[in-house]
Amino acid sequence: MQGVLGLILFAVWAAVMWLGFVYVFPVLFPVTLVVAGGAALGLYYLHACRTLAQSTLEGPSPVAAPDVSYRTYLLGQVWRDWWTITRTVVPRVWTTASRTVAWLTRTLLLGGPWGFFAFPVWLALCAGIAAAAVPAAVFVLALTVLYGIVAAVGLACWLACVLVLAAVERGFMAYGRILQTCPHPFCYERIALPEYECPGCGARHSRLAPGAAGAFRHVCRCGARLPTTVPLGRFRLAAYCPHCGGRLPERIGRVRVEPLPFVGGPAAGKTTFMVLGIRALHARAHAVQGRLSFVERRHAEAYAAAIREFQRGGRLAKTGPELPLATMVDVELPDRSKSGRARRILYLFDPAGEHYTGATEVESLRYLDHGEALVFVVDPFALPQVRRALTGKEREFVDESAMSSDEDPADTLQRVLNELRSRPDRGRQKRVAVVVTKTDLLARTEIGRGLDGGVREWLAGVGLGNTVRTLEQVAGRVRYFASGLGADPADVAELLTWASGLAPGAGSPSEADGPPVADGEPEPPGTAPARAPWPVRGRGAGRVPAGYRLGRLAVLGGLSLLTVGTVTGAVVAAAQRLSDLTMLARPPF
Repeated sequence: MQGVLGLILFAVWAAVMWLGFVYVFPVLFPVTLVVAGGAALGLYYLHACRTLAQSTLEGPSPVAAPDVSYRTYLLGQVWRDWWTITRTVVPRVWTTASRTVAWLTRTLLLGGPWGFFAFPVWLALCAGIAAAAVPAAVFVLALTVLYGIVAAVGLACWLACVLVLAAVERGFMAYGRILQTCPHPFCYERIALPEYECPGCGARHSRLAPGAAGAFRHVCRCGARLPTTVPLGRFRLAAYCPHCGGRLPERIGRVRVEPLPFVGGPAAGKTTFMVLGIRALHARAHAVQGRLSFVERRHAEAYAAAIREFQRGGRLAKTGPELPLATMVDVELPDRSKSGRARRILYLFDPAGEHYTGATEVESLRYLDHGEALVFVVDPFALPQVRRALTGKEREFVDESAMSSDEDPADTLQRVLNELRSRPDRGRQKRVAVVVTKTDLLARTEIGRGLDGGVREWLAGVGLGNTVRTLEQVAGRVRYFASGLGADPADVAELLTWASGLAPGAGSPSEADGPPVADGEPEPPGTAPARAPWPVRGRGAGRVPAGYRLGRLAVLGGLSLLTVGTVTGAVVAAAQRLSDLTMLARPPF
């Protein structure tokens, strides 16, 4: 009897197994596979939305506030976002699936005698959950590929923009022969890229150029968006020397800086000629509707005081012994040769003559390393041959009228040339202006009457022949000029226009410039008008940059399309499978 009962139970179990594997398993397995895969996909998409839709620095994948500026999203944060989503979702899916399989095992197989008959159901559910790992892994792989595609496309566009913008700026700098140097004492360094100050928080950006922090804009730690090139408006930011931290002229990088050293011994008349030159250039600019202004207010005030001293008939105070801060003059003149404007920021270096009296002192004048022009100021009464030729009355008259240098100009120039020869170009100069000062006094002496035959010839005749020939070998062009308090301002302006590298004829009056300004000395120049500051715009210090937001939304959009495509494909495949099973189960006619 027991054997018969055993056979009946075995037959019932076999029938249940046959029904389970033939009718239940083929339906329940794909349904479980779709549901489990959909759950994993939904969980992944939910965490992706939480991570990628975040617009603040905090969140599932926090964005660290930078020391100065944010790096491009595609160079780091994009992969941190991917890793945050992956390391959050994968363990959670694994834990949920493991707990579900354990619960099904306890409930269906170990929960009672019906476990012998529930095996097909348990196997369909567990196999469906386990098999869901395959499409889930494929989905994660597809998402990784999606991240790679977004990063690759974005980086390709970023790299193209960086290269184009860098080439444009290099072309702009090369075409304008833009030179950037520091005007501050104990520095005088050449500058490849200044430091720029953020107008929002004052942070100094030392690499504000197309690069890892952005192609068109860098985003400061305060959220302000700053231009990366001069054509994009970088010149509107406050600039500082990266070597000493000193403030630089506002238009640096947009206009060529032209260092113009005044070389001469003590009391040679360098300061007087520099003031006369600025006055002549200012008068020229005023006459042709150009512009001349000082960069520093203190230089404008010192110039105004010097002009008042001239008008009273006094002498200028002796230049102090400290290394000079360049007198920075911003000049803009009409340029008929190019139908435009000729622009320069002149660094006029006027150190005390004692800085030229020894080789060590000359070495400290590091601004000599960068210029392509200089003004060699010759005190005629410092020439030994001239002093010997003066009569007693002439010498007394000269000593009462002006101070004379005790330094032989030939020695001064030789020390400067020795220092210039340490440069890679061996000290080659494009332009040298040789200025003989105090000619109003020199003309009243017997030896000075020979000056009418030409400055060069006169200098050669009073013992500077070798010096003149040396200069003409070192310089591309040399001009000679006789200067005094009565010198024609137009001639002085023409000399400094040439020496500063402005185009030939720049600033010369022309009918195209409009009617000339009324005669009379114009008001002393002031400081350059303040340019429009760069506006502070951005998403705020607590929010991610716009580039981060755009990158995250691009990835989220791609993920959404991938999710919709995956769900649609899964539903279609499941429906097709059910349709096939229905056709197989239908009895034949």
